[in-house]
Amino acid sequence: MLKIDNQQISFTDYLIPEELTTLDDDLSMIDEYLNDDRIVQPFIEHFHKKHGRPSTPLQVYLRMMYIKRMYSFSYEILQQRVSDSIKWRRFCHIPLDSKVPDGSTLCKLTKLFGNDSFDELNKIIITKAVEEKKIKARKLRIDTTVAESNIHYPTDAELLGDCVRVITRTVNRIADATNDAAGRIRNRGRSIKKKILAIAKTSKRRTREKFDEIREITGQIAEVAKHTVEDAKEALSKAKQATDTKIKGKTQKLIDELSDVIQIADKVIEQTEEVNKGNFNLKDRIVSVFDPGARPIKKGKIKNPTEFGRKVLIAESEEGVITHYDVYEGNPSDESLLVDAVKGHQNNVGRTPKEVATDRGFYSEDNEDDLYALGVKRVSIPKRGKKSKARKELESAFWFKRLQRFRAGNEATISMLKRCRGLNRILSRGTSGAKSWIAMGIITHNLWKLAQL
Repeated sequence: MLKIDNQQISFTDYLIPEELTTLDDDLSMIDEYLNDDRIVQPFIEHFHKKHGRPSTPLQVYLRMMYIKRMYSFSYEILQQRVSDSIKWRRFCHIPLDSKVPDGSTLCKLTKLFGNDSFDELNKIIITKAVEEKKIKARKLRIDTTVAESNIHYPTDAELLGDCVRVITRTVNRIADATNDAAGRIRNRGRSIKKKILAIAKTSKRRTREKFDEIREITGQIAEVAKHTVEDAKEALSKAKQATDTKIKGKTQKLIDELSDVIQIADKVIEQTEEVNKGNFNLKDRIVSVFDPGARPIKKGKIKNPTEFGRKVLIAESEEGVITHYDVYEGNPSDESLLVDAVKGHQNNVGRTPKEVATDRGFYSEDNEDDLYALGVKRVSIPKRGKKSKARKELESAFWFKRLQRFRAGNEATISMLKRCRGLNRILSRGTSGAKSWIAMGIITHNLWKLAQL
């Protein structure tokens, strides 16, 4: 059942000295900012207004999630810290004699709301900031980065080993739930582990033949994985044929999970065989069994030439507030993202920026023409390759260099998002979970930034 807030103050709260309950300036401003009725609108539709048990109040949830991402707490540590802090209890609208919501409850609510609700929440926050004239958003700087998934470095052998391990475990769990109606399959994990260790020993040799030997061993692992997948498909067919009384709730969820893992395993086996044939350029390559949406992305970094995760676009105003963001699977070219980013800024802010600055990766003549057509007065994007005399004079202009200096500040914002707001590594699985994780980090950053203003 829907519950918006928990403003009731217990008698115990009146006994606490005022100096112990007075919020810091930042928390006080954020608390006042979140009291707007529009803030909870994206989440109301997920609850029934009359029936069911009272839910965790939405205002309590949003405030606790702000603290979580502001200080990079886990759900368990968040519950402990809020329980022990009088000020944080006051900020989260939790009376001293009330229980702090459990971490598992907050996690379930995050999954329930989904990334669309958080996207709408960020739009409401930006709209409210524009209405209150806290931001003008006349200048816009745009850049992209990679938010890495929480996965190990993917090799073909390790991926095949993960597939076999997950499939075997899931089939056995289905067998336990259906009283062995689906049967069990042979655990080939030990065989694969020996072959992976053989690859590790072979890779230490300083000979060119080691690459052929490694590919041969990987091919053997693929054959073992094929047998496991065949056994799993047979077990899946038996499980689906079981009576309806045996396939309910959790069991059906396990069957769906096994079906998904089998599809992923088939793709991993297929891409392994392609690599063994010499084809190293594979589209939509699977790099994780646990996060199939993650992709290998190259951004030209010397330290990390290839990152595994999702590409994130950040559009930031001159006040340091992120007015638009987007998350992409794979590595679309920056050039193709620029116009949509400016239009997204327009939708959220309600006006066209007067000046736009990006790095040379976003450059194209069409992009410049499109931005001017949208109403942008000045576009500062360095051109790639050889430049004409007129282009050199344009890029030497004072306003062009000023906007490029302004653009460089985006690097600091991205660094802060990664160091302090959790965008360095996504701890949620799946594309929807990744988008929700990134959205909460950006919402936290925007609220903190607005409090500074």
